[in-house]
Amino acid sequence: MRHRPLLTMSPGDWMMLVGLSMLWGAAYFFAKIAVAEVPPMTISLVRVVIAAPIMLAICWRQGELRQMPAYWFPFLVMGFLSNAAAFALISWSQIRIGSGLAAVLNATTPLFAIVLAHLTTPDDRITPARMLGLVLGLAGVAVMIGPGALAGFGGHHLGELACLLAAFLYAVGAIYARRYRHLTPSVIGGGQAVAAIVLMLPPVLLIDQPWTLAAPSWRAVAALMALGAFSTALAYILYFRVLARAGATNALLVTFLIPVSAMLLGTVLMDERLDAHQIAGMLGIAAGLVAIDGRLGKALAKWWERRGD
Repeated sequence: MRHRPLLTMSPGDWMMLVGLSMLWGAAYFFAKIAVAEVPPMTISLVRVVIAAPIMLAICWRQGELRQMPAYWFPFLVMGFLSNAAAFALISWSQIRIGSGLAAVLNATTPLFAIVLAHLTTPDDRITPARMLGLVLGLAGVAVMIGPGALAGFGGHHLGELACLLAAFLYAVGAIYARRYRHLTPSVIGGGQAVAAIVLMLPPVLLIDQPWTLAAPSWRAVAALMALGAFSTALAYILYFRVLARAGATNALLVTFLIPVSAMLLGTVLMDERLDAHQIAGMLGIAAGLVAIDGRLGKALAKWWERRGD
């Protein structure tokens, strides 16, 4: 396979990635409100039910709806990998393992992505700097979440494997979706959302039976609306744009940034206090992202060369 120039992140791509992490970090707050009254699988379905009409309206306004029927099969594959199967595995795993351990295991997604992308794409390759950055980022996530993040590791192998399998499916889904980067983010996001509804509706009806649940409060409804409109529809547009421009490995770096965004939002909105280990973990994640980006290292190397001259 002929190697192409390695994909890099522009300043605009980094800004979109940070914005995406804020949207998905905020999803923790919205989901925390909703899950008190609505089962997790139903929440996942409602997210895409709300997001799909928004994205289809964008496609209709841009005259792109006619493109979608030709890609029904790829959308089903994306919906299965990145929504239906991954959401179900994560929901199932979090009944058996703690949320901290689940977050650390979910942060392995870029590690899966860099190996798979190296094997299947010509321009998303493993380099020493990228591998070092990914390891630093994963370690930073573990440190930031705290000493109890790995508590119980090995205590429920099936739950841990389910979370790792979800991370693997996210990576496969991202690499597969990049094959269709000629489509706009709204087309891919809308098609995937519709496909996810088709795939998720039967198990939700069979297992959760939403009609038997009590009517949710206005706070839960508002949280679900925010999950669908902001943490799904808008997040999809940013995610697929970064994915098309910068590749799967770079786009999935968001899994390192999501815990950071969630904790910073908690500090700002809920007056939570940052502990020393959380700050240390954030610095580790920052060091990993700097290593992956590479520009600071190149600038320092040039400065050192000039200094030697």
